[in-house]
Amino acid sequence: MKASQPAHIVEVTGRAPSEAPLRTGTHFHKPNRSFWQIWNMSFGFFGIQFGWGLQMANMSATYEYLGARADQIPILWLAAPLTGLIVQPIIGHASDRTWGPLGRRRPYFLAGAILASLMLLLMPNSSALWMAACMLWILDASINVSMEPFRAFVADILSEGQRTAGFAMQSLFIGLGAVVASALPWLLANVFHMQPIAGDAHAVPSTVRLSFYIGAATFIGAVLWTIVTTPEYPPEDINAFKALKAQKTGLAANASEIFAAISEMPGTMRKLGPVQLFTWLGLFCMWLYFPVAVAHNVFGAQDPKSPLYEAGVDWGGICFALYSAVCFVFSFALPGLARKFGRKHTHSLCLICGAVGLMSVAVIHNKYVLLLTMIGVGIAWASTLSMPYAVLAASLPPERTGVYMGIFNFFIVTPEILASLFFGWIMIHLLHNNRIYAIIAGGVFLLIAAALMQRVSDPRTLSVQDI
Repeated sequence: MKASQPAHIVEVTGRAPSEAPLRTGTHFHKPNRSFWQIWNMSFGFFGIQFGWGLQMANMSATYEYLGARADQIPILWLAAPLTGLIVQPIIGHASDRTWGPLGRRRPYFLAGAILASLMLLLMPNSSALWMAACMLWILDASINVSMEPFRAFVADILSEGQRTAGFAMQSLFIGLGAVVASALPWLLANVFHMQPIAGDAHAVPSTVRLSFYIGAATFIGAVLWTIVTTPEYPPEDINAFKALKAQKTGLAANASEIFAAISEMPGTMRKLGPVQLFTWLGLFCMWLYFPVAVAHNVFGAQDPKSPLYEAGVDWGGICFALYSAVCFVFSFALPGLARKFGRKHTHSLCLICGAVGLMSVAVIHNKYVLLLTMIGVGIAWASTLSMPYAVLAASLPPERTGVYMGIFNFFIVTPEILASLFFGWIMIHLLHNNRIYAIIAGGVFLLIAAALMQRVSDPRTLSVQDI
């Protein structure tokens, strides 16, 4: 063991000396990780996104199988943003103050994965609408418990110079998980020729149920892989950490600390917030209206019950799978682009690509040409999943990384809640129920986000006083 490496670090983490962090003054110097080490620490996100992808692609249909009306579906989907709004900052704050045999973040990975996998097993067997809605609420809460600490996990383990690569690797697994999960029921029916089960009394098709079962195994397996392969660093001063943990306990005290963190939000995070808000407004416009816009404006369907309308919606799903695939591929290029152009300029350029992709839908009437628009959207999606977090992580105090990553989620769930509650009124009174106008609005929101990104100061290039 080298003299500069404290013995307690190796004992607590179980790492070989070459993998232990070096202490320089009062801070640890984190050694660079290899490609496969970053791969291992991010692999859990594949399982998490598999769970998200299954519910995004199948829950609306599941609700309708169980008798939901079209006007009920947006309210039934409110579970996701409301759960994230509540759960993520609480879990972030709790993980900041946790240290045990599994480390700081990994206990939450495991607890969330167990609950989420259980819900994925039970969800497709729901026999009533209320049952499916309750299970979606629990599933969303469980996924959030696993997902939120993963963002802080990257900041904890990787040095500043490798964080962009770490978040880009998460984008890669998010894209891959979304592609596989979205396509799985279709693959089971058309590639593996899975037939409906004779006498099956379940409301949900057997291909969807099997997809959820596979998703449950994938979720827990991927998260366990990260837990087993990637140990965590202990707090820099374990005694000070224990004293801080013992200072304040209880729900009221924890809530007070979360609100205090909001009031003391770093300047970089304050400027990133509006970027996220407009980015996700644009993305939600696409998710809510793109498939039906394709059916009406590209396929020319007039009746929602017509085969032409169904074919258009299905093609919209193929477009979504393509942008997830582009996200997967483009994630490999992001770290190099960030090094060459800077993270904030890279993110602005990527958002502009997404805006151009969405707005060009208005002049495209060929379904194959429409696929080209998803290249821009996939580029923007890959960057949205990595660049803001890479910039943010460098501005956060290590002892509050988890809670601030949770608070940062406010800027994602708030526009989703607003869109779910109020965008219907905008469609009727301002956009005249024209789905294409909604897609164009999504592109405009992305352009605004790209412009606002130029106001953000990337801490990589600033002194501590400027952050």
